[in-house]
Amino acid sequence: MDKIYKKIADELNIRESQVEAAVKLIDEGNTIPFIARYRKEATGNLSDEVLRNLEERLKYLRNLEARKEEIIRLIDEQGKLTDELTIKIAGTMVLSELEDIYRPFRPKKRTRATIAKEKGLEPLSQIIYLQKEKRDINEVAKEYIDKEKGVETVEDAIDGALDIIAENIADDADYRKKIKSFDFREAVIKTKQAKEETSPYEMYYDYSESILRMPSHRILAINRGEKEKFLKVKLETPDEKILNYLEKQIILDHKSQFASLLERTIQDSYKRLIAPSIEREIRNDLTEKAEEKAIKVFGKNAKQLLMQPPIKDIVVMGFDPAYRTGCKIAVIDKTGKVLATTTVYPTEPQNDVEGAKKVLKELINKYDVNMISIGNGTASRESEIFVSDMLKEIDKEVYYAIVSEAGASVYSASKLASEEYPDINVSLRGAISIARRLQDPLSELVKIDPKSIGVGQYQHDVDQKRLNESITGVVEDAVNSVGVDVNTATPSLLSYVSGINGTIAKNIVKYRDEHGELKERKELLKVSKLGPTAYKQCAGFIRIFGGKNPLEVTAVHPESYDVARELLTKLGYSVDDILEKEKLNELREVLKTVNVEKMSTELGVGPLTLKDIIEEISKPGRDPRESMPKPILRSDVLKFEDLAEGMVLNGTVRNVIDFGAFVDIGVKYDGLVHISEMSERYVKNPSEIVSVGDIVKVKVIKIDNEKHKVSLSMKV
Repeated sequence: MDKIYKKIADELNIRESQVEAAVKLIDEGNTIPFIARYRKEATGNLSDEVLRNLEERLKYLRNLEARKEEIIRLIDEQGKLTDELTIKIAGTMVLSELEDIYRPFRPKKRTRATIAKEKGLEPLSQIIYLQKEKRDINEVAKEYIDKEKGVETVEDAIDGALDIIAENIADDADYRKKIKSFDFREAVIKTKQAKEETSPYEMYYDYSESILRMPSHRILAINRGEKEKFLKVKLETPDEKILNYLEKQIILDHKSQFASLLERTIQDSYKRLIAPSIEREIRNDLTEKAEEKAIKVFGKNAKQLLMQPPIKDIVVMGFDPAYRTGCKIAVIDKTGKVLATTTVYPTEPQNDVEGAKKVLKELINKYDVNMISIGNGTASRESEIFVSDMLKEIDKEVYYAIVSEAGASVYSASKLASEEYPDINVSLRGAISIARRLQDPLSELVKIDPKSIGVGQYQHDVDQKRLNESITGVVEDAVNSVGVDVNTATPSLLSYVSGINGTIAKNIVKYRDEHGELKERKELLKVSKLGPTAYKQCAGFIRIFGGKNPLEVTAVHPESYDVARELLTKLGYSVDDILEKEKLNELREVLKTVNVEKMSTELGVGPLTLKDIIEEISKPGRDPRESMPKPILRSDVLKFEDLAEGMVLNGTVRNVIDFGAFVDIGVKYDGLVHISEMSERYVKNPSEIVSVGDIVKVKVIKIDNEKHKVSLSMKV
């Protein structure tokens, strides 16, 4: 276990004591959000992101240790386990290298080598490989002729022996490790056109690049092109260098009678056995690393999207654009309740612009709509122009914003949507989702499969199990960092709270429906299947507004209530004061003067925990999303034809990928800021500079009217 702690500590650049504490807490069944928020003293303030990486590596290394034990047992059962082999297995920290060590002992299908062994040629293979025999090898080989076993000539005997040597060379873990290192340094991926068709992969129709420098998005693009049969992919490796290396390792004397036989065998082993399998392994390694990067990018983008600030206390009109079937409209009040739904036809083929304006103006006036939320899918551009023109004819200030409608159609047809809106047509549910995404993005987006929320690259190509695990963690971290109002939250939102699963989430809503609003956190213990363990994990992330305990609008955990009360008493205040504006303003100033180290000793609590308590009391009910960039609100529209090189605009970052970021500048097509145009300094990763939802100032540097592409620069 110490070895695992050290390995993780080195990889994550943290102390072994931090790793040990975190592992202990994980093994006790604590969730990552709970550990990150309420066990800072134990872990030395490790973030949720570091803790998730730690947990992932812990699983990998524990699985590795289990596999080591299994391999030692399997080799021992064959009677081939040595002390040297045991030490070598114990010291391996990479699964692929471990499997290479086990390779010679793995049960094989019938191969040329196993057939040769059945013919009794293994001793001859040893004579040739050791290169010590002074007699003519042909004379030696005669002793192994056995017509009953199919060894009819000297050549048959020698060829069979060489087949055994070829397989032994191919199975040697040290050789394989060295060959892989040659390939990773010098191999080049070459791609060619596989069929006479245009495709998104045309840049790869005659392409080559060193695998050492190949970015993950190109690896995944080539994989997809190969899978779709548009590309042929080959790994060009430093074969001559590898063959020279093997010859130096194996041939003792180039003038001996064995030299030419072993040269031939080395070439056969490499070309027939080693090169194809190592090419597969390298392609798999490259894909695995590229997928890991893509999953991380997707997770980062998803978190930024989930953490978009809510626009509170407004009546929103959701506008789901379409052509033939009409634009679906839904009006929701300040709490998200549906007030009205309808369908209008301002787009082709009906083009009923005036009729649509009349209907929408009536809804805006009747329900005092403040904001229109327009989905960014099909017919979005035409719908935006229509809305912009309509708003010029209204005597009150109404703005619109473009929101991502990714996953809205999936949600509309889901079981969850039919439970929420059983009496509303499936086609209108998308408009409700689009409206609520502007009002509270997090609460709405948790209802959708995270893979469908439309950020990142190649999320449908990567390992889906790993993607789901990663994205579930991202959503959990987002939900728990914001906190959840237990009296208004949907089961979808509650199910991501630390310690609460889907069944418990439904039971909470059922309890709420039967008994009315919860007045204090400990009432959760009356909910079916929510016991003391789940309560400890979830309580701090639950918010109860207007309840019995003012501390329950904050993230102060019940285990710290006494500390919080004692702190306030020492400062001359009470818990009730945190909800009175004037008292709270006074209290904030007093809290700024607290000596955390000294006070933590007096209260018998860790300084990190006390610091968190002070922050929470200072800002009761605080929503961390309030500090995030607000969406751009528009009242007029910019046409693609209006763009000109040199124009400077404000835009919203919609997606961040390996080579740059796509920015919505208010025209139909998002513009691309290439990584080279993000800053005057060298940028290694676009996410160092921007995140999804950021508002950025950009300059138009190139317009491709034919392909409707806009190149942007942030070097304004």
